[in-house]
Amino acid sequence: MFDALSDRLDAALSEVRSRGTLSEDDIAKAMRAIRLALLEADVNFQVVKSFTAAVKERALGAEVLGSLNPAQQVVKVVRDELTALMGGAGRDLAIAGSRPTVILMAGLQGSGKTTACAKLARHLRGERGMDVALAACDVYRPAAVEQLVRVGEQAGATVYEQGTSGDPVEIAEWALGRARAEGRDALIVDTAGRLHVDAELMDELTRIKKRTKPHDVLLVVDAMTGQDAVNVAERFAEATDFDGVILSKLDGDARGGAALSVKAVTGKPILFASTGERLDAFERFHPDRMAQRLLGMGDVLTLVEKAERQVDEDKARELEHKIRTQSFTLDDFLEQMQQVRGMGPIGSLLKMIPGLGRELGPLDVDERELDRVQAIITSMTRAERRDPSILNGSRRRRIARGSGTSVQAVNQLVKQFGQMQKLMRSLSDGKLPNMSQLVGGR
Repeated sequence: MFDALSDRLDAALSEVRSRGTLSEDDIAKAMRAIRLALLEADVNFQVVKSFTAAVKERALGAEVLGSLNPAQQVVKVVRDELTALMGGAGRDLAIAGSRPTVILMAGLQGSGKTTACAKLARHLRGERGMDVALAACDVYRPAAVEQLVRVGEQAGATVYEQGTSGDPVEIAEWALGRARAEGRDALIVDTAGRLHVDAELMDELTRIKKRTKPHDVLLVVDAMTGQDAVNVAERFAEATDFDGVILSKLDGDARGGAALSVKAVTGKPILFASTGERLDAFERFHPDRMAQRLLGMGDVLTLVEKAERQVDEDKARELEHKIRTQSFTLDDFLEQMQQVRGMGPIGSLLKMIPGLGRELGPLDVDERELDRVQAIITSMTRAERRDPSILNGSRRRRIARGSGTSVQAVNQLVKQFGQMQKLMRSLSDGKLPNMSQLVGGR
């Protein structure tokens, strides 16, 4: 996510970081590099112009040049201005005092709107404990209703639908009536998309808004389309009012033009971002955290939140006990690996640790290797997972066949697990591990 832009910004500021003092020429050179990085990231030209002017004005002021560490101050200024550019403190959904909260979803065909409806429903259920319903009002796109029913069920939401023969406005009003009668906490209305913004689309949205009186109207835009996404958002803003933006497919956007431009161009904040294909790959958009990620500063808060959602406190205490009593098994190792993978791609998680992304450089963690590890462990018997020392040659060959791997791969996993157990024994004894032992006595 934004890897290309992050690398360019890091390169632009590396010269600044390496200097003890800064001159106006140093700052001007850095601003030129930042301007070029943003333009290559497909950020709106006027946005780039305003952003670099604001950074330069602050960087040439006493706040930077008069400070004890001007390089750090320049980086801070860039971070602050990036945060402001993407929406400052951010904004949350408007939750109604009386049920249900109505959220109207809009967007062009192909933007990922229907999937975003299910992801938002899952988010509201998981994060807020809300009982969520979905209204299927896209009666034009082939299989749109069936798609919403399928992903809605996967998200644990109730789906209200009347097929494809009804009027979308009437369906929306009917769904709202059912949501009220059944005491739902929230109703998410999936409206029809078009290939482009047109009068018919805007008229239908306006009529649905009048009937349902939504508390929030959210526009879903495809982050991978860059400046085109911003243009779509701008045209929507001109035609009908909306409250915020959901950026879909943000994980596939290496440039970041949409995320950095949409708030400045439309005045509407980004509320959520879709960061993967899975329904749980969906998170609140925090401008300050995104600015830190862009500058290689990590994102500890998001990492902690992901961990809290995955880790059960009772299991965490049980794991601590097993480590202290040296009873950690391959079953425990597999469970921990699955919990970590549930938080998202490993490479993305590592980049949330401050400084680690810059130290590691381009990071491509092969998730297939983790699949192979899981296959090897699950091909073992319960006794073998508890005590890998019983694995003789014939057992290892059987495990290799069962997991579709090789005996060498089984041997490597067993060796690495043994090294991990040595580390845990040293730590439980309050000692630093003997690194020569951990790498095989070399």
